[in-house]
This record gives sequence, structure tokens and C-alpha cells, in this order.
Amino acid sequence: MLVPANEKCLLENGLCWLVIRGIHTEWRLAAMVQVRSFKDAGFDSVLDEIEWRGLVNQSTDRERLAAALNGDPITFYAGFDPTAASLHIGNLVQLLLMRHLQEAGHHPIAVIGGATGLIGDPRQSGERVLNPKDVVSQWSQRLKAQVDRFLDAGGGNPVRFVNNLDWTESMSVIDFLRDVGKNFRLGTMLAKDVVARRLDSEEGISFTEFSYQVLQGNDYLHLFDEYGVTLQTGGADQWGNLTSGLDLIRKVRGTAVNVMTTPIITDSQGKKFGKSEGGAIWLDPTMLSPYRLYQFWFNQPDDQVVKLLKYFTFLPKEEIKRLASQVETNPGAREAQKVLAWEVTSFVHGDEAAQAAIDAAAALFGRGDVTLESIDEQTLESALDGIKVADDKGQRVFAPAQVGERVMEASVKAGLFKSLSEARKAITSGGLYLNNQRVTDINQELKEEDFLHHRFALIRRGKRTLGVVEA
Repeated sequence: MLVPANEKCLLENGLCWLVIRGIHTEWRLAAMVQVRSFKDAGFDSVLDEIEWRGLVNQSTDRERLAAALNGDPITFYAGFDPTAASLHIGNLVQLLLMRHLQEAGHHPIAVIGGATGLIGDPRQSGERVLNPKDVVSQWSQRLKAQVDRFLDAGGGNPVRFVNNLDWTESMSVIDFLRDVGKNFRLGTMLAKDVVARRLDSEEGISFTEFSYQVLQGNDYLHLFDEYGVTLQTGGADQWGNLTSGLDLIRKVRGTAVNVMTTPIITDSQGKKFGKSEGGAIWLDPTMLSPYRLYQFWFNQPDDQVVKLLKYFTFLPKEEIKRLASQVETNPGAREAQKVLAWEVTSFVHGDEAAQAAIDAAAALFGRGDVTLESIDEQTLESALDGIKVADDKGQRVFAPAQVGERVMEASVKAGLFKSLSEARKAITSGGLYLNNQRVTDINQELKEEDFLHHRFALIRRGKRTLGVVEA
């Protein structure tokens, strides 16, 4: 939870939209993000909760699923293929679902796809590029470490990690075809939505990607035999792959098991949620800083924020209803966005990183107790990323400057003014600031100590418009 301090948020469109439009500078942390069980969140069962949150897109027979989830603890799994060096917020949906089930007492298994990651599940269009084995192995370790942060690895119900390469690599081609492949019917495989779409496309589909569903089906069978797994979860676009395991277990073991998918979350324009101009919204802080993650959530529109609070937080039902009411009655306060940004950033990166993102936003404008000098370089660079200017090639860059250059000239380079005369007027009227200190001399020069981390000098026009130059 967050509590407001005395001053109001500064929200403005303009040159530095990423920094300004997405800032709330006057709120402070009141309590850590909490992971709650369905009872603490105000629900009668875990299935009631995940359905209310919209986390169930499709499942096998609901009565059978309800009996499984609302009865004695079951063992379930979700898989994570190392097709990149980091998980993204699409994977976060799965991790949150797994944590809800874990908090209800069910036993989670996280499958790292060391084998399936070497193949890659079929995409809607185009073949995947096959990554080298050593790269996939490295990424497998990175993903395992990430998943470990989101699921409880201690106590009486810890997450179990397995790698499907362990039971797939030793299988010969003959064994695979005889023991697994013979149980799959070509007609059923061809009817899978993604496969059918790819077959109708110009590029078609390779046997490698076509076989992915057989590998995933074999994973479910292995986990059923080895650990008693009776539920697999995945994204809605994985339904065909999930049901391949369900059908295989029914055919060779005569047992009915369950699968369940989460929805593909879209934005208000119907586009897949979590894509930015720079690519995916990664969960690795070296690929996307906590500051930028925080800003991503804080910038969500009013018509999306309540849905996202349901998906991506553990907040109780009544608290989400209260925030929904605030969106209707007082949208300018953006309380729901502030809570969403805090809850997700704190869950992903911890409360210290989330608070640092808030403090950095405050420091940019000289507000609060945090100084510009105290912001670490990565956070500062992320905070300033939205105020880059276009170079001669149209690339977005930090405006270059050097020691000895007049602040007036640097402010023009930073895009704050169109001419030196405009900059001069701002200085003489007391409206230009260097690192939050008022510039009073039109001939003031940049000094070495003005460049934070020996890189950035922050220039502000008036109270609201930011610019930056880089040494």
C-alpha cells in the first residue's frame, strides 16, 4: 500500500513524456507487497479467486477441475522455455497463477525447457531461429533463478525444479517414435490451430516445430508417472500443446487429468500486452530497469488498470473494488495506477528497488529528501531515457555536451529551447535550472562536477520540462 504525502503529483505531457507523464513523486511506501491466500483475499476457494481475477481462459471439465483444486492438494506444473535470456510479463501471468495455487496448498513444479527450448514451439508466423545448445543451457539457468524468486522455495511446500532435457536427451529416435510417437494421430496434430495456420501460410512449418507438441505431451506423461502431476497450466496460445499431454495420458495410462490456460492479455487497442517500442517488458533488471518497469505500470490507462490489478496483484477483492471506485470518482489522483506500479515492481524486484524508482522520479524535480547525486547510474539513465533527442540520422540519443560549454547552449541542444535568445530569457527570468540549482548567469559553464556519474547533466526549464546532456 502507498500513502499520499502533502504535495500533489506532477503530471504533464510534453517533451519528456516518459519521465513527466509517468511520475508520482510525493508518495511513500507504507508496507511491503503481500502474497495472500484465497481466504485472506476474500474468496471461498482458489478456483473462485483465479476465475474472478480473470486468470482462467480455458480448461478441461470445470467440475473435475473444481474437485481437484478445492480438494486435497494436487501436484501441478507449468513450463518455461529458454528462448530468451529473461522471462517477460507474459510469463509473469503464469508465475502468479502458480503462486495462487501454491498458496492454496497445491504443489508446484516448474519445468525448465532445456529440451523444448532447443526446438521452440511454433509461432503464428515464421520459423524460430534455433539457438546454440550452450546458449540454451545458460538461459535455462537464468530462467530457473528468476522463477525461484516468484515461487516459495522454502517451508513445507517448496517449488520443485526439473529440466525436461534430463529425460528427453537420453531417448533415442527409435524409442521416441515407438514409445511416444505411436500414440499421436496425424489428423489431430494437423488440426491444432497454430499448425493449421502455418500449413496454410507461404512459409509452412518444419517437422522440427511440428514435433514440439509431441515433446510437450511426453513431458506431461513423464511428470504424471514420476511425480503424480495431474494439472498443467499455460498460456491460451498453448492450448493445443497442453491437450496433447492430456490425450497421451488418457490413452496410455487410462487416467483423466486436467489442463488450464490463462488468457492472452491485450491492451485497449487489442494488441498483445507487454510489448513496448523497445521490445518485451523483461523481468531481468539488466534488460529492463526497475524504474522503467515501474513507469510501464504507472502509465496504464484508466480503462485497463482495474483489469491489471486483478491479473497482476494479490490485493484483496474489496481493495480492488475500492480502487475501481477511485478510478471512477477521482481519476486524476491515479491511485489505482500508483498501487499497481508499486505492487508489481515490488513483487518482481523487491520493495527497495520499487522505492528507488519512486525516489528517482522525485529527485528529478528536486522534490523530497532524495538528491540527484544519490541516484544510481542505471536508475538515472532509465529515468532520463524518455528525454533523448534525435541526432542527424534520426536516432534517439542523449544530447552531447562537454565541460566548459555554456549551460545556455547545452539547454538548446537538450531540446528545451529553439534558440539561444529563448534560453537567455529563461535564465534572466530565473526559469532555468542545472541539476535542480537555479542558473543565474547567462555565461555559466558546465563543470566536471555537474555531470552526474561523469555522464549526465540535468537541465530543467521552469517547474515541469526536463532535458539532459551527456558528456
